[in-house]
Amino acid sequence: MQFVVTTQGLENYGAHQESGKFADGQNYWKFKSGTDYLVRGLERPQDAMAFVASFGIDNGIGWKEFPTEVLTVEEWEAQFHSDFDTEYLDFKRKYLVTVDPRDPQSYKRFLSR
Repeated sequence: MQFVVTTQGLENYGAHQESGKFADGQNYWKFKSGTDYLVRGLERPQDAMAFVASFGIDNGIGWKEFPTEVLTVEEWEAQFHSDFDTEYLDFKRKYLVTVDPRDPQSYKRFLSR
């Protein structure tokens, strides 16, 4: 089975100039794009999401990223059903990051974040 796990990013503009801390009133978070991961080698959606969380969660003062959705590949592709969406699906496929727990090289680069 294959799943697509989507992450959500948040950037703290307050951390660029000031401390960025809530306690100081210098936080200013904005939603940013995340990453779509094509997860292979797992049979359950919750395992796919937990796998992406194991290397993909970032929780810093200036940036946070966390998994928000898991779909089968078929469910993910079904979201793109018009002619315009077909082009967008091709674009999304181009940037889909393939990871597999059986292949540490597929996700190793994310562990150093």
